[in-house]
Amino acid sequence: MARAAFYERDETIRVGEAEAPSPGAGEVQVEIAYGGICGTDLHIYHGKMDWRVAAAQIMGHEVSGVVSAVGEGVEGIEVGRRVTVMPLQPCNDCPACEAGHNHICMNLKFLGIDTPGGFQSFWTVPDYAVLPLPDSISLKRAALIEPLAVACHDVRLGGVQAGEKVVVLGGGPIGMLVGLVAQFEGAEVLVSEINPIRVAMGADLGLEVVNPLEVDLQALVEDRTGGAGADVVFEVSASAAGADMMTKLARTRGRIVIVGMFNDGPTVDLFRVLWRELQLIGARVYEREDFEKAIEIAASEALPLDELISEVVPLDQLKAGLDKLGGGGDVMKVLIDVQGRAG
Repeated sequence: MARAAFYERDETIRVGEAEAPSPGAGEVQVEIAYGGICGTDLHIYHGKMDWRVAAAQIMGHEVSGVVSAVGEGVEGIEVGRRVTVMPLQPCNDCPACEAGHNHICMNLKFLGIDTPGGFQSFWTVPDYAVLPLPDSISLKRAALIEPLAVACHDVRLGGVQAGEKVVVLGGGPIGMLVGLVAQFEGAEVLVSEINPIRVAMGADLGLEVVNPLEVDLQALVEDRTGGAGADVVFEVSASAAGADMMTKLARTRGRIVIVGMFNDGPTVDLFRVLWRELQLIGARVYEREDFEKAIEIAASEALPLDELISEVVPLDQLKAGLDKLGGGGDVMKVLIDVQGRAG
């Protein structure tokens, strides 16, 4: 029996039977194994995206699974193959798409937000959104590939080079992944995070994490760089404090990558941007090459991705997982075991 978790507004999740239609032309049906809860899912759950998300919507877009059926015309994706999903549906007709930037399509639909998502037994998606996985990657780890692709995109747009000094503002799952990927590229990374439990978690991941409430972050960065400042600063906290700090940390002609999604326009020191000729770079979602890089990194086991998984709960406990993740504390990443199987 196919099942799904439906968002019914007002922080209500209903788990029940769901349809599992056969895939149409150019579509692939995936039997979902694991799905990760992310910050966007929390925003939906808390009603902050009701203007965009339909009632009784199925959330979830960080997934792993196995192909269960393919539609007419699908090539190169066979039944039984382990896969992940790049949950973007561009229009391929707007100026952004025509310029080759369909990941930031002007009419972009995000699967799991604008359309039904992956917290269901069987998810049917366009064939171009499906990426095959090496058999060496466990399905649990594969559920982290989507957020890892975000980090790969951020680090690539930031132009991080080996030996550069990098500061990450915000030590949630994406911030930690950005730090890990930047470190993987050979950078010297410092993560700033106010949650003491996450400070300790970051250390367990092999990152240097400091609490800016306990340490003068600007003074620390200046001391380590001879007063120059960081080569690249990633603002991942989406906080006013982070927006204020990011321009203070970057060296002359340094790069600042905006990763966190600000609901309100923060105050930014544009004089310092001018004075130091800083580059402000927006980084939204990912491109296919970032997903391919994320799969490569996950397969190499070069990063301690499994250590990011705090808890795995069944589909029936999605609400509990959302509540726990929203409460902060000792949770980094919660996975939903959709089928109730290991792998």
